[in-house]
Amino acid sequence: MLQPVRTKWRKAHKGRIHGTASRANLINYGAYALKALSPDRVTGKQIEAARVALTRHMKRQGRVWTRIFPNIPVSKKPIEVRMGKGKGSPEFYACRVKPGRILFEVDGVSEQIAKEALYKASAKLPIKTKTIKRFA
Repeated sequence: MLQPVRTKWRKAHKGRIHGTASRANLINYGAYALKALSPDRVTGKQIEAARVALTRHMKRQGRVWTRIFPNIPVSKKPIEVRMGKGKGSPEFYACRVKPGRILFEVDGVSEQIAKEALYKASAKLPIKTKTIKRFA
């Protein structure tokens, strides 16, 4: 599961995801990519599940680039705990994804295999996505 080696702060505010992505919104490495269309938090487990689905469908051919990393700690209180008594402890790490952000890039496989693999990866993510092609 993806998580940072060390963080500046142990707990983070929830925050809101406003606007569109101004960085990582163009294909830089591969020929095909998965682009986010809606804002949401994507957890480390979801990123890993999508990556595994992607590489399995491609039968470990070609190359995959993951353009997101879960660096925000998400805290949670134990079940059946009363209100108050402070904030819960960090449970997992997530990445705030804005619309327009490139999530995964793929190269070295045919267009059909790349599109099918990216579609399978998108099924593991909690956001709407679309497959895009470089120079298209």
